[in-house]
Amino acid sequence: MGKFLLKLPSMGESVTEATLTAWLKEEGDTISADDAVVEVATDKVDSDVPCEVSGTLVEKRFSVNDVIQVGEVIAVIESDEVGEEAVEEEMPVVEPEVSAHPAPEEQEIPQEIMEIVEAPISPVEVPNVPQETTARYYSPLVKNIAKAEGISTQELEQIQGTGEQQRVTKKDILAYVAQRKSGGTPPATPKAAPAAAPAPPSPKPVQAAPIVSGEDQIIEMSRMGKLISEHMTHSKNTSVHVQSFIEADVTNLWDWREKIKHSFFQREGEKLTFTPIFISAIIHALKEFPLLNSELRGDQIIQKRNINIGMATALGDGNLIVPVIKNADHLNMVGLAKAVNDLSNRARLNQLQPHEVQDGTYTVTNIGNFGSITGTPIINQPQVGILALGVIRKMPAVIETPNGDFVGIRRKMILSHSYDHRIINGAMGGQFAKAVADYLEQWDSSFTL
Repeated sequence: MGKFLLKLPSMGESVTEATLTAWLKEEGDTISADDAVVEVATDKVDSDVPCEVSGTLVEKRFSVNDVIQVGEVIAVIESDEVGEEAVEEEMPVVEPEVSAHPAPEEQEIPQEIMEIVEAPISPVEVPNVPQETTARYYSPLVKNIAKAEGISTQELEQIQGTGEQQRVTKKDILAYVAQRKSGGTPPATPKAAPAAAPAPPSPKPVQAAPIVSGEDQIIEMSRMGKLISEHMTHSKNTSVHVQSFIEADVTNLWDWREKIKHSFFQREGEKLTFTPIFISAIIHALKEFPLLNSELRGDQIIQKRNINIGMATALGDGNLIVPVIKNADHLNMVGLAKAVNDLSNRARLNQLQPHEVQDGTYTVTNIGNFGSITGTPIINQPQVGILALGVIRKMPAVIETPNGDFVGIRRKMILSHSYDHRIINGAMGGQFAKAVADYLEQWDSSFTL
C-alpha cells in the first residue's frame, strides 16, 4: 500500500492559487476514485478537487480559508493502487547568475602610476593617511594610490567622485594626481557631512475602531466580495479609464425581436434576449477596431486573434461573475443565444468550470436589466475595454423625412464605453461605440434566423 499525494491541479493559465473553502472528506474517510475531496475557490469560480485513486484520507495539509498554490499537496491518500511511497518533489534551487561586466576603457597611465596600481595591496594601515572617521567609502586600490602619492584623508574628501553614490574611482584619483603634478587646481567637492544615524521607524498609525451604535449592523465581506474588491481596485490603479457615451435608436431592432421571439422559442427551445444581439454588434465593431481586442503587458500590446466575449452576470447574492463566450465571432445568432443562456443560467447555479471564466478579450455588461440609464463600468483586467448597455426607453425624438421633420416616439438606449487611455485614444474609443450604435440602428427588419 502506498501514498497518493492529492495536489491542487492547474485551474487555468492565469490562475496560480486558490482558497480552500470546505473539506468534503475527513481523515479516516474512505474515498472512491473520482470522489470530490475538497472544495476550492479562485477569484473567478468555485470548484472541487477529485481524487484519482481509491483509498483512505490519512492527512489533510491545509485548513479552511488557507490559500494553496497550484501544485501544492492538499491531502495524502493511502491507497492500494499506488505501488510506492509518495515522495514530495523539492523545488529546484535556482542559483543566481553571475554576469561578468567588462572593465571600462582605461586611460593611458604613466608608468610610475602603473607600478603603484599593480603593486600588491598591503593590509597594513597607511601611516601617512591619518585614521579619521569618514562617511565616504574608499576602495583598497584608491587608498593604495593615495598612500604612494601622499594624499591625506582631507584631500580625498575634496575629490569629486564619479562612481556610484559619488565614490572616488581609480580614474578620479589618477586624474587628481595628474592635475596636482601639473600644477592645476584639482576639482573639489564639498566635504561630505558625517552620515546621520538612521531615523527610527515611524510607528504605524493605529486605525481607530469603528464606532458602532446599537442600531448599526456589521457585515463581513464574503470571500468573493473581497476578491471582486481587490480586482476592481487593481483595475482602477492600472488602467487610465476614459468613457465615451452614445445614444442609439433601436426601434427597428425592438420591433424585429418582438415579431420573432415566440417562434424562435418554439423552434430552438431558447429565449432570444437582447444580449446576444448586442454581442453580435460588439463583434462587428471589434473586427473594425481590432486594437480594442487587446491587452497591455508592460510596453507591449498583445492584439488577440480570437474574440472571446465576457458577459458580466449578476448572482443572487449580489456578487458578479464574468463567463466567457470563446470564439464568439464563429457563432451565428442562434449559437450566441444558446451560449448566453447556458452560461448565465449555470453562473447563477454556481456550476461554471474554471476555464469558462478565463481568457476573455472584451467584456459587455447589460446594466439596463436593472433599469439603469447608463453607467461607467470598470475595465476587466487585463482587457482594454468594456461596454455598458443602458435600459431601452420610449423617448420623444425628432424624425427626419423627405417631407420634413416631425416628433415621434422611439425606443432609445445609451451605450457607455470605458477604455484604457494608455493605448486607446478618445477618437478610437468614440468610433468603436458609434460602430456598435450604427449596427443596432441599421438593423434589418427582414433578417431571419
